[in-house]
Amino acid sequence: MKSYQPIAITAAHSRWGRAMLHFVCLCRGGERRWHVRGIFRELFRSGNQSIASQEAGAPSKSSRRGSPVLSVLILATTCSAVAASGPVELELRSSAQADSSGIFLQQVASTLPSAFSPQNIRLADAPAFGRAASFTPDQLGELLRRAAPQFPAVTWTGASQVRVVRRARFLAEGELRELLTATIQSEHIRDKGTLELAFGRSWPGVNLPDETLSLRVLNMPASGVSPNFIVRFDVNAGSERFGPWQVVAQARVMRDVLVARVPLKRGQPLQSSDFSIERRDVLSLREAVDVELAVNPAFELVENVPSGQPLLARAVRMRPVVQRGQVVDGLVRDGAMNISLKVEVLADGLPGQTVRVRNPKTKREFYAKVQDEQTVLIHL
Repeated sequence: MKSYQPIAITAAHSRWGRAMLHFVCLCRGGERRWHVRGIFRELFRSGNQSIASQEAGAPSKSSRRGSPVLSVLILATTCSAVAASGPVELELRSSAQADSSGIFLQQVASTLPSAFSPQNIRLADAPAFGRAASFTPDQLGELLRRAAPQFPAVTWTGASQVRVVRRARFLAEGELRELLTATIQSEHIRDKGTLELAFGRSWPGVNLPDETLSLRVLNMPASGVSPNFIVRFDVNAGSERFGPWQVVAQARVMRDVLVARVPLKRGQPLQSSDFSIERRDVLSLREAVDVELAVNPAFELVENVPSGQPLLARAVRMRPVVQRGQVVDGLVRDGAMNISLKVEVLADGLPGQTVRVRNPKTKREFYAKVQDEQTVLIHL
């Protein structure tokens, strides 16, 4: 577009050209210390190397080509080219879209010069979602001077002003359901099963910023997740919040449970061969036991379980180590004195549990703590 571009690009491939570019930027008001060091580095670094080569007997290329004269000619030619080229031309768009990170030069300009390719030059804050911001070329020029003082002067062409809005996308029912399911799963269900949600009424959808969205649950029933409940929530996009909304949700929490293969009777110990593992909704069961119980012989049934019925926690208990009517050894400890006698157990008992026992001879009853299958500790 301008005659200085080929010269600048070609010059940058040599150290003299790079020194010339530093000099041009210095003339344009760039950072003085940085560009002066750049000129010194490009002109005199290789000169020191050529002096060392001359001491070794090899003639230096800079001495043969007259590097000081060549550098002066290149600098003068480039300064004339840049001065003749004038300001950089940028074509202004009539409309642009931005996100919450801000408005950048690349978004409002449709063409950018290759010699001065900007790297994420942020001009202003993005407008609030749902609103628009308009900028004239003069306003953009002032913003550009503040954001990037080293950028060359700009002549704007194209539209008389640019209208900037936030990028938006449509949040449909499917995506909302996924966000809501993931949030409730992590905050309320956790490892109790896999949550499946459906909406009682269709979600109309809403426009939100085209950014990473997160959902926050505001209100849940006091009883937690149930087959039918109302949940209130809002959606966050960065630091912006949208909502709140509420939906009527229908939930299922799926988990592997034990199901009886055959009719099971009270008092029968648990055996893995009596059960199959099926995936059921545990919200309607509430007390479904873990599948690991099927291989634990320390548990037994306390009620009959029909065939095809899931095994519930209320139907299972640990097997007592002492049974009602069983005669066991009763220990009476009083300081260093230990007395042992036979007693009759009056109730089933687990290890550590306190049960009533009776002396068969005197018919006197005591309370005793179950130690193991044959021993109880009598409390006097």
